[in-house]
Amino acid sequence: MRGPHNILRLIRTGATLERTGAMGLIMDAFEAPPLVRGTMRFLAWPFQWMGYKGDETTPPAPRALTALGPAYIKFGQILSTRPDLVGEELAGQLRVLQDKLPPFSADVAKASITHELGHLVEEMFDDFSPPVAAASIAQVHKARLRDTGEAVAIKVLRPGIEKAFRRDIDAFYFAARMVELLAPGARRLRPTDVIAHFEGVVMGELDLRLEASSASEFAANTSEDAGFQLPSVQWHLSSRRVMTMGWADGVPLGDNAALDAAGHDRAELGERVLQLFLNHALRDGYFHADMHQGNLKVASNGDIIAYDFGIMGHIDEYTRRVYAEILYGFIKRDYRRVAEVHFEAGYVPADRDVDAFARALRAVGEPIFGMDASRISMGSLLSYLFEVTERFGMETRTELILLQRTMVVVEGVARSLNPQINIWQVARPVVEDYIKKTIGPRAALRDFGRTATVLSRYGPRLPSLVEAALIRQSSPHTPLPPSPWPMRIAFAGIGATLGAGGAALALALM
Repeated sequence: MRGPHNILRLIRTGATLERTGAMGLIMDAFEAPPLVRGTMRFLAWPFQWMGYKGDETTPPAPRALTALGPAYIKFGQILSTRPDLVGEELAGQLRVLQDKLPPFSADVAKASITHELGHLVEEMFDDFSPPVAAASIAQVHKARLRDTGEAVAIKVLRPGIEKAFRRDIDAFYFAARMVELLAPGARRLRPTDVIAHFEGVVMGELDLRLEASSASEFAANTSEDAGFQLPSVQWHLSSRRVMTMGWADGVPLGDNAALDAAGHDRAELGERVLQLFLNHALRDGYFHADMHQGNLKVASNGDIIAYDFGIMGHIDEYTRRVYAEILYGFIKRDYRRVAEVHFEAGYVPADRDVDAFARALRAVGEPIFGMDASRISMGSLLSYLFEVTERFGMETRTELILLQRTMVVVEGVARSLNPQINIWQVARPVVEDYIKKTIGPRAALRDFGRTATVLSRYGPRLPSLVEAALIRQSSPHTPLPPSPWPMRIAFAGIGATLGAGGAALALALM
């Protein structure tokens, strides 16, 4: 329930961060202004006793986020991919949140598998291992199919995970509504819509049948992508809380020492992971939206293997074109075109000055392009762009939240492999290729053909549809007579009020 009781949850969040020592570290990582730092610590300090203690053997930040629950762990996973934002030391500490959380009992996992699939584990699998990875929502066991001997990964949801996420999301909703109430200027950011989007993503991740479907669709889209692999889904051994897939055998993408020892080119891997993501997002409109190091491996032949398809992103073709044009405009440093795209898409109110917006965008882009390769960041661009669009009244685009967040994560992965990577230089060929294929005479002809195809389906009905529309347009609009009930109810209320007043007066005079 999204009531005031969630205040306690939010207070406990601050108290846990302060009690574990994570508050100061996070403030340092984000270079919070002294006023913000002082205010947050002043408010949290008296309530330390309400905070969760967590596992005292782990560093403060992962200790606090693990104690607070799965939604907060997701936040830590994102930060673990951004050493450029939080520093190498804190990013390294947070990396354990990707797949090295405390597991639950293998016996509990076996009981869940038996209940979901209707057969004993021993009847379906051999060599059922202890947990090999444990993340915020589920853990993974390795086994072999009893009938074929194929190595598989069995993913099992954590017990009670649905209730835990529901509690956190309710608290987030409450916080978002308080922000909208107390800070009217923040309403354009649509914080409640943002939380609703997050809720939809997370709830989908809690049904492993949907994840299996996502993996199947993603595999069909990327089957021709060189240097990229996906494990296959074992549909007959999957259900809502259990999913079985082929085993992904390789070196974790986050283990630089192991990658070097295996002879892999980390610079090339960094470029490939970024270009793969952009291709999936722009070409297919369907992309892996949780591409941190914990969900990526490198096979012995150098292929990147992706797994864990609980969070997938989808964007329609028009939005992809808009997004590509914005990126391409920044790459070409054509700020006027970037401004025009924002206006054409309705992202910025039409009454604003396009020239003033273009000048503001130039102030965003030029300092970034003046940086050396190791400091050029799409994350920085998005941050500065957010500040500019805020001044021009742009509302938060919930359909782009997941895309933007994933781009920041993938950039962090690429930079962890090669700190000197030039993000713009790597992205340019992918974006240019997409622009050539989707914007221009050939693309216009293709769009016209699609439109004609749709109209042809309604061909026999078009005359009647047009005639009905014209009749509605020409017919005078006759307003419905007002209902007498609101007036009757009002008079009844007035009468009841006067009657009650009269009775009270009579009693007083007796």
